[in-house]
Amino acid sequence: MRLSTVILPIDRWRDEGRDKWRRAEELGFHTAFTYDHLSWRTFRDGPWFGAVPTLTAAAAVTDRLRLGTLVTSPNFRHPVTLAKDLISLDDVSDGRVTLGIGAGGTGFDATALGQDPWTPRERADRFGEFVPLLDRLLTEDSVSYGGNFYSAHEARNIPGCVQRPRLPFAVAATGPRGLRLAARHGQAWVTTGDPKLYETGTPEQSVQAMRGQIGKLADACAEIGRDVAELDKILLTGFTPDRGRPLESLDAFVDFAGRHAELGFTDIVIHWPIPGSDFAADPKVFERIAMEAAAQLR
Repeated sequence: MRLSTVILPIDRWRDEGRDKWRRAEELGFHTAFTYDHLSWRTFRDGPWFGAVPTLTAAAAVTDRLRLGTLVTSPNFRHPVTLAKDLISLDDVSDGRVTLGIGAGGTGFDATALGQDPWTPRERADRFGEFVPLLDRLLTEDSVSYGGNFYSAHEARNIPGCVQRPRLPFAVAATGPRGLRLAARHGQAWVTTGDPKLYETGTPEQSVQAMRGQIGKLADACAEIGRDVAELDKILLTGFTPDRGRPLESLDAFVDFAGRHAELGFTDIVIHWPIPGSDFAADPKVFERIAMEAAAQLR
């Protein structure tokens, strides 16, 4: 099992931002992700920087650490412009980028451009066009396409990604349409668990729900003749009934991660501690988990 982290883009680069990304590499994390939002929940009225510039800066101060979004969505992105940004980021990082991508939600991003929030069906419809078009844009030199929601006219993306045939997609999905996209286009699949269990569920119910999600992912893969084992399976923590308890001690984390490894998860992602937030944690415990947990989980 691999251990990764999420660094929220809330710090000025020359204050704490740069140091966190460098420290993530020093601690041995496999990947450091950031959220791709315009603002997010309780952080809305504080500093919040753009994901692509942040990751580009992180690429310049690290050498081995993989970098990624967790996750990008159609809420304020267009496949043509996003593809250009991703190819550039993949080049700057020398092929260290993973695109986490999902259908988006109903938060601040959903209305920031002045639109009404989309229904779940509308989000799924757009996602169903967004992912295949982005796949083409990142693998073909020139793309023309006319869909219900997105269009491209001779969009050029030369020289393409450093990673071939393109940078990997980690598709966040739990519904049938999203899981089919993950099966067809994903190199990884992402979940936060079952959001209906966050407030009143138990850790045992959460594990059962994720077992069911992986089973549905396997079914979606089987429909197209793909082995579900080909996809990495990523759990973004902090949104299950356990909440912050796995970060209370090394033993608590190893127990949590071990239970999810048994389900088939290949990657666990933990949030970089932010005092006074839902992601508050003891920095010393966090660093100990980063340095020691992976060896115990082997």
